[in-house]
Amino acid sequence: MAADTALQRLEAALAKLEGARYELTLFVNGASSSSSRAIQDVQGLCEAHLDGRYDLTIVDVNDDPELAMDRRVLATPTLLKDAPAPERMLVGDLSDSDRVLVAFDLRDAHQVDAGKGR
Repeated sequence: MAADTALQRLEAALAKLEGARYELTLFVNGASSSSSRAIQDVQGLCEAHLDGRYDLTIVDVNDDPELAMDRRVLATPTLLKDAPAPERMLVGDLSDSDRVLVAFDLRDAHQVDAGKGR
């Protein structure tokens, strides 16, 4: 019975997120190939999974080091999800779309594990 209630709450929360607008900030370091790759990865992921329901701000830490410090960005690339709550921070390789989707509550970790035969 308790499991049914928890499942119902999860389904309700996921349904609410389906229409939510995502506010994302990507911190990169200059015009390096890793920065370009991170930008392409995040833009592609947003287009594929957020259907235009996102605002993506790209910040070069060389141009705005104060913002990076204020947001506690210590390494690049770093992707921040400011909305919808809860806020999340993902650091490092952003090419693993499953990792990004799970971290930002766009995909259930159990779905990813099942898809990999675990």
